This record gives sequence, C-alpha cells and structure tokens, in this order.
Amino acid sequence: MMRPDLDIIQHWIEPGSRVLDLGCGDGSLLKFLKSEKEVSEIGLEIAENNIRLCLEKGVNVIEQDLNKSLQNFKDKSFDTVLLTQTLQAVNYPDVIIDEMLRIGKNCIVTFPNFGNWRSRMYLFFRGRMPVSNFMPYEWYNTPNIHFCTVRDFDELCRDKNIKVITRTVVDHRHRGSWMIKLWPNLLGETAIYHISR
Repeated sequence: MMRPDLDIIQHWIEPGSRVLDLGCGDGSLLKFLKSEKEVSEIGLEIAENNIRLCLEKGVNVIEQDLNKSLQNFKDKSFDTVLLTQTLQAVNYPDVIIDEMLRIGKNCIVTFPNFGNWRSRMYLFFRGRMPVSNFMPYEWYNTPNIHFCTVRDFDELCRDKNIKVITRTVVDHRHRGSWMIKLWPNLLGETAIYHISR
C-alpha cells in the first residue's frame, strides 16, 4: 500500500511521461507509476537496502547523494521530478529545488509542515522538539536538518518566481478540509506542492 501523500501526487503524473524520483526509497511509487501509468522511471537513492529493494521491484535506480550535484542530468530531461518527504533532510533545499526545476518541466515536492498546531503545542507545553508517529525521531538522531513550514515554502516560491500549479495541505490522516485551506500553516501536517517555472 502506498503512503497517502504518494497516492495524492500520482494523480498529477501523466501516463507515459518521464519521471525522476529524488530519494525514491524502496521504489514503491515508481513501481506503481511504471505499471499503472507506463512511465519511464529513474530513482535516485543512497541507502543500499533501498537500492536493493528498487532492483527487486524492477525499478531503474541510481546510487546518488542528493547533497552532491545533479549535473549528470540535462535541462528539461524529465516531465516530472519528485522529492517526497526529503526536502527537510537535504543540505541546501533551495539549491535542490532550483536543480529540480532545471531538470524537470514540472516538479512535485512534499514535506512535513513543522508550523502545524501539534508541533507548536508540543514545543509550548513540553519545551522539547516534537516526537510523534509521523516524526518519530529525537532531536539528536533526526534526518531532518531544515525545518520548514507551509509559509516558508510559499515565500521561497515567491522569492524564486516559482509557479505553484497546485498546493494541497492535509492533516495527519492525509485529509484536506475547508479549515486547512483557510489556515494551512497552522492546521496542515503535510504539504504537497506541484510547481514549475
């Protein structure tokens, strides 16, 4: 079964398109897209176990560190470039977004919204960095190095003249509501952006 945020974004990917997934994990999304939408897929992954799982699923995968360079890919060589739940774990999120927009005609980015009310309340009442089922790490062993909110990402898009095609913000059960649309930074837990130049 796919993660709910991946189920949302798969609807934004055209059948038969070329897809690059940065930090593709075990390749589940790419396998789904390959079988259901007949995409031409490549995943980038650094974890050896995930690379093995991708290969077992028949997913094309390249071992590559996203914090290095993506210069091995030509401009506009993909229809869609994905970065799901990885933005907060890269060294330079703004650079990776620029590279995604160079490589892909469209890009999809998902990330945990650290500005949501649960995180705020946890920090306010406990005085500690939040730990939950969604973010099960302590401050000292978390892969998250850049904490980002919906408002932060909106501002990054404005500063870099990035076109937001669609923005979906959902709660911890990956459901949207009129209240989340009204206050996405406060009520949303996962942000899902479809962007382009």
